[in-house]
Amino acid sequence: MIVISYILFAIYCLALTYITCFCLLQFHLLYFYKKHHFQEAKNPPAVPKELPEELPFITIQLPVFNEQYVVERLVDQITKLDYPKDKFEIHLLDDSTDETIEISRKKVNEYKAKGFNIELIHRTDRSGYKAGALKEAMSQAKGNFIAIFDADFLPRTDFLKATVPHFSNPKVGLVQTRWEHINEGYSVLTRLQAMQLNVHFTVEQQGRKAGNCLLQFNGTAGVWRRSCIEDAGGWEADTLTEDLDLSYRAQLKGWDISYLEKFGSPAELPAEMNGLKSQQFRWMKGGAENARKLLPTIWKSNISTRKKLHATGHLMGSGVFICIFISAIVSVPMVSALAMIGIDLRFMGIFLVGLPAILAVYYVANVQAELAKQPFLKKLVKFIFLFPVFLALSMGLSLHNTIAVIQGYLGKQSPFVRTPKFNIKNIKDSFKKQNYLGRKISWTTLFEGFLSLYFLGGLLWGLYIDQNAFLIFHAMLMIGFGTICYYSVRHVSFK
Repeated sequence: MIVISYILFAIYCLALTYITCFCLLQFHLLYFYKKHHFQEAKNPPAVPKELPEELPFITIQLPVFNEQYVVERLVDQITKLDYPKDKFEIHLLDDSTDETIEISRKKVNEYKAKGFNIELIHRTDRSGYKAGALKEAMSQAKGNFIAIFDADFLPRTDFLKATVPHFSNPKVGLVQTRWEHINEGYSVLTRLQAMQLNVHFTVEQQGRKAGNCLLQFNGTAGVWRRSCIEDAGGWEADTLTEDLDLSYRAQLKGWDISYLEKFGSPAELPAEMNGLKSQQFRWMKGGAENARKLLPTIWKSNISTRKKLHATGHLMGSGVFICIFISAIVSVPMVSALAMIGIDLRFMGIFLVGLPAILAVYYVANVQAELAKQPFLKKLVKFIFLFPVFLALSMGLSLHNTIAVIQGYLGKQSPFVRTPKFNIKNIKDSFKKQNYLGRKISWTTLFEGFLSLYFLGGLLWGLYIDQNAFLIFHAMLMIGFGTICYYSVRHVSFK
């Protein structure tokens, strides 16, 4: 038993080491982010604001699949763009298999009659999913620049006029804008998603840009230079995150990405748990697939070691969920193991450095960053309440995300499962009677319920033997897995 106890302790320490390294890399990005804003305050950079005399022709691609609740508002918003009507075309790439296709057809015909250059491009096989639709539609695109918006986005009317000037630099292959959240205040679930995404679109994206590291296209709310897409090899469907894949390949070819932190593009957050899970699965597995695909090329390239390290941390960031899950599972038998092998718990304090590091990252992104026009005190109180809840639910998603990451590393193929949107804007809206809700309870949901009881047992056992080292950890795991299980079941449609 003593040998087993030491093995468990070693596994636990290895998992915590990975998590700590991830947190410290995030903190390094925070350093770049703060340095950038400090320098910007002293010496504001010259930002291209003037449009070229001859405006470029732009193709706007709108990839859609079974989005009957939001496709109309998407097209309506795109036609409001403040850009000469003869200087852009709209391609609605609708692979839908339900009534969405008829809604799209009517909407396209409506705006054709109003003089817009708009076409419906419909595929019946959906090969390659979103990447396949984008790749196939390139042959019909007339623009030298390609703007892409997912179905849940409502870009600002000045979007094209704000992004086009950045292409005055011939090395810029992509301009990416920050995501904003239409329905952030809808529920605790949407607030927690906004908290995480705010980190990505401030500290991570701007931090990577400021630190001269590789950053990414986020799949939507961006504009590509067509020649950049073609030079990088075009859209490829061998990962679930084709956007991350193409942006890395483009940068390895020498192209730059211009990131506009101060220009927001509003979008709808998933309002129900199973939609969020499908999104998380796609992002986590896609990150692992791209790590498997791109890391050998990255480490053979002539980019700097710092770029290679941060690219590795970025692409393998989803692996942190494997370590969270392992450390969680091992922590219950560790309650007894620690007493058996007599480890001085002060030794474990070295791993606590990751907590203030990640706390600082989330604080800056959600309280200091000027994203929401709210009083500082209100943002601070909201953060103090939400951050512990965010940690608990992130732990609760670790089983689901671990499965996704392992499948990605192993190269297991799976379909592109889109995240349905329901035109949720405020608390009065509801998704409960809508289509697209899940119809069955998965085995992972049931196992999440079991894990909640497992960590309850670990908590009670610790109290019983007077071993308090894991009490808070086990309480958060119990709450996290229990909450994920509860809402996964609650948001299933049984009709």
